[in-house]
Amino acid sequence: MTDNKENTVLVKVGPETLTADVQAGRHTWFVDEPTSVGGQDRGPTPYDLLLAALGACTAITLRLYATRKKWPLEGIEVGLRHGRVHAQDCEQCEKAGQTLEQVDKELRLLGPLSTEQRQRLETISSKCPVQKTLEAGLRIVTTLV
Repeated sequence: MTDNKENTVLVKVGPETLTADVQAGRHTWFVDEPTSVGGQDRGPTPYDLLLAALGACTAITLRLYATRKKWPLEGIEVGLRHGRVHAQDCEQCEKAGQTLEQVDKELRLLGPLSTEQRQRLETISSKCPVQKTLEAGLRIVTTLV
């Protein structure tokens, strides 16, 4: 993976810190944990980045769609929250600890859009590639090098 740097993200953590140095192409940033769990709070948490990826993909998808349709969408705000909820439709709901991961996504669509346009954009918001990937599930293959 390190031979082909295109489409590769490299994450490095040293021996004494939870701060991760992330490199994606020519972009670099820190990911960290809050001080309350032993981090230095030098950057967003891994879950912050997961939510940011979903929010950015959602907003970009809506922008592309509205632009193609020539709709008066002046801005998009996507608020996201991650948590765990009781698995209401599971086979073993009676057992303690049966929870599901859940992301709550709130859309704020700015501009003089009709009710029908707003409803269509809400539907389109679930079609962003990151959301499709998260909902479909991932197969992660780990190789020790």
